[in-house]
Amino acid sequence: MKKIFAYFLCALAFSSCSKHDPILPGVRHDIFDTTDVKVENKDVPTLSENAKDIFGDKNCEYKQDSLNNIYAGETKIYTGFATDSVVKSNQSPICSGQFIYTGLSTGEVVKINKSSKKVVWVADIYRGNNLTGGAAVVDVVAHVGVDKNYVYAGGLGDAFCKLNANTGNKIWCVNISVPVDFILVDNFAFVVGTDSNLYAINTDNGAIYWKTEVKKQRTPKYDGKNIIVGSQKIDYKNGEIVK
Repeated sequence: MKKIFAYFLCALAFSSCSKHDPILPGVRHDIFDTTDVKVENKDVPTLSENAKDIFGDKNCEYKQDSLNNIYAGETKIYTGFATDSVVKSNQSPICSGQFIYTGLSTGEVVKINKSSKKVVWVADIYRGNNLTGGAAVVDVVAHVGVDKNYVYAGGLGDAFCKLNANTGNKIWCVNISVPVDFILVDNFAFVVGTDSNLYAINTDNGAIYWKTEVKKQRTPKYDGKNIIVGSQKIDYKNGEIVK
């Protein structure tokens, strides 16, 4: 109920919600410069043979529940806010260095210090006007990815974003809803959207080089020359389906 009330306040005074969330800590910033999805129809340059390992320590011991609570074993270290409806997912925190990162059904990504158990920052991963239309679905269901000094996150609230890992501030966001995990190869992200398109995104600036329709919304894989989505193979350079 608290979060619903906060959404109502945002609908009445939306400009104030771009600065501070009335519930979760941290300064808020508008994440979009534009709501347009511009495809440049450019070829991706030659990439490395392997995708980056962005999902942290495989033995990360932290867990979370559907109420956005985070646990170290049986000990709760973060108390989230429940939402009336939650999209089923396999979301779980990732461990990277001395921190854990995870997405919430309330549309945020949270970074927590493992030693102090304190929240370092909270970042919105949704288009702001999603909150003015009633019961918006803004869950972050794809795992958060960390690559050195940057965090990548996509949510169902029309946002795939690159964030500064130290501050949580936006580097760029594109207006794509993300239902499954994504992959990074060199400076390109390959992201499947809820519109059943695979996008090739330059992580330097958020430019979308190409998009191509896929049959299923599945986590993409990389075999060194193609992006594989379900049973389909897509040429990473131009997005053409490989026959």
